[in-house]
Amino acid sequence: MKTIAIIDDDVPIGDMLEELLTKEGFVVIRAYSGTEALYLLEKQRPDLVLLDLMLPGLSGEELLPHIIGIPVIVISAKIDIRDKVSVLFSGASDYITKPFDTRELLARIAVQLRKGTNPSALLSAADVTLDPLSHAVTAAEIPVKLTRTEYAILKLLLQNPGQAVAKSVILDRISIDTPDCTESSLKVHVSNLRKKLKEAGGRDYIEAIWGIGFAFAVKS
Repeated sequence: MKTIAIIDDDVPIGDMLEELLTKEGFVVIRAYSGTEALYLLEKQRPDLVLLDLMLPGLSGEELLPHIIGIPVIVISAKIDIRDKVSVLFSGASDYITKPFDTRELLARIAVQLRKGTNPSALLSAADVTLDPLSHAVTAAEIPVKLTRTEYAILKLLLQNPGQAVAKSVILDRISIDTPDCTESSLKVHVSNLRKKLKEAGGRDYIEAIWGIGFAFAVKS
């Protein structure tokens, strides 16, 4: 049974969504502010997040970079195209404006959940490709041999292309596969990964985001 997190301070809309999703067979968890959502997502990992942007405390835009590896559908009253483009480039999977048709929302949810049910799908951004089945990695069609830790870091960054991923998030997400990676050694692993990809593809694919972490650069 899939779990959906509703992060919205509008209680009537949240209640309506919870009733709708529960009838569709989903488990629903809720948060009413960005700060509460951070705590909730540390304790539980839903299959999808419905995120309002205008939240008390930490806004939806500020919260979005902390939601890694989970599809996020933004539900907002903001209709300006610049708002939509901004959050989509910041990592949101989809954007729907209030008021919305519940049938359309359910369809968008189904699409995002269907995307997440194929863990063996190729990950690709720019001209770097990672095959989760064979663990093969190529840059500009040239094979790149990576260590286990380098592979885990690249996989996470490719799942969130163009999005800054915090160092703490990287360490947390790769800890199961690479428990030997520490905060002090992460920079070395990323440096080695960057060097290997650059030697194959001829450009920098990973950029350091000052004070945050690292991102896979989708543009040269």
